[in-house]
Amino acid sequence: MTPLTLWGQALAVEGMGGGESRAVLRFRAAGSGGYHLDEHDAVLIHNADDAEIARAAGVQTAVFVARDIAASHGYVFPRRVSLPANFDYLGDGDIIGLNPRSRNLRVLYRRSSSHNSILVTERCNHYCLMCSQPPRDIDDGWILDEIAECLPLIDPTTRSIGFTGGEPLLEWRRFTRLLSIARTTLPETEIHVLTNGRGFASPEVVAAWAAVGSTKLCAGIPIYSAVDHIHDYVVQARDAFDETVLGILRLKDKDQRVEIRVVLHGITAPRIVETCSWIARNLPFVDHVALMGLENTGFALANQDLLWVDPLDYRSDLTAAVGILSSAGVKVSVYNLPLCLLDREIWPFAVQSISDWKNAYLPICGTCAVRDRCAGFFSTGRMRESRGILPLPPESLPARLSAMER
Repeated sequence: MTPLTLWGQALAVEGMGGGESRAVLRFRAAGSGGYHLDEHDAVLIHNADDAEIARAAGVQTAVFVARDIAASHGYVFPRRVSLPANFDYLGDGDIIGLNPRSRNLRVLYRRSSSHNSILVTERCNHYCLMCSQPPRDIDDGWILDEIAECLPLIDPTTRSIGFTGGEPLLEWRRFTRLLSIARTTLPETEIHVLTNGRGFASPEVVAAWAAVGSTKLCAGIPIYSAVDHIHDYVVQARDAFDETVLGILRLKDKDQRVEIRVVLHGITAPRIVETCSWIARNLPFVDHVALMGLENTGFALANQDLLWVDPLDYRSDLTAAVGILSSAGVKVSVYNLPLCLLDREIWPFAVQSISDWKNAYLPICGTCAVRDRCAGFFSTGRMRESRGILPLPPESLPARLSAMER
């Protein structure tokens, strides 16, 4: 199981300057015809026919996905980029950020995907035990500039975009300006921001967030326990629980959308009934609660002995937790867990949540009757296989399966 390549290095970059400034490129298919390209547009060249079409149309920037085409045929364009073959999935409307000098690149947006999540920063004021994107203390403010350049190029019919980190609110003034750009350029797109929520303890930050004025904006904020010191231990930050809860209260006071996220592992799963009971009593006005299986990558690998627990061992508690929230009128979903590890009564709450670029299934899943509606597995990191994985027979498929169908 190999995740899709979303970052790497171009084989060659020609005619784009050698400075430190990055280039944001939106790809166009060679055969789309009628080119009306702006400075950010580059035509994808997969074969000799594509190259001939682009040259005849006077294309200025060409991106070769197979370098030998350019080399063997001698195609010349004012600006030319050659990508390794593992980027051959890129297509019309996709966007990358590229450093012409280092040739480093990252895929910012894929038009065909429903799981676009854009990294805002690698910096964070948490050091979560299971963090899948371990923080780095670096100067990466350039990422915000790159995103600002990218947003107007995104297809406005895109259903949703996510922003993640690190902690996006570390530079909250610049980030909320980005959200305003997204509101203007993508007025119908759902915008979901993964944040630890501590920044919202500041009334100034909440006011700036609310001033974006978007009904499509939602903050996804983790709460890992109803007990403050346990939450603080998981995120490795003193007083984090108090600031997070205060931030949620202040957001909801401004009528902003909030999702609570609980990642299930050896510390949080044994307390999931207690945690969800506390949420149902104290935060019943949040917009959604996501109970999430663990992605065994990043810091989770280093802390496996502490964190790994077979989902079968918290299966009944998860069912009870979902029931508590649902009975309290709180919208709840189960993310990242295969259906065969869940009690059937909570199947309607299970979501195919794992991003398409890192979603995979085991060979044993090939004969499963519910595979096409199952979350499957993470292809990132090092998968720990539950003893409960098994293919389900056709009679397992109920009339209504997912929360999306309710």
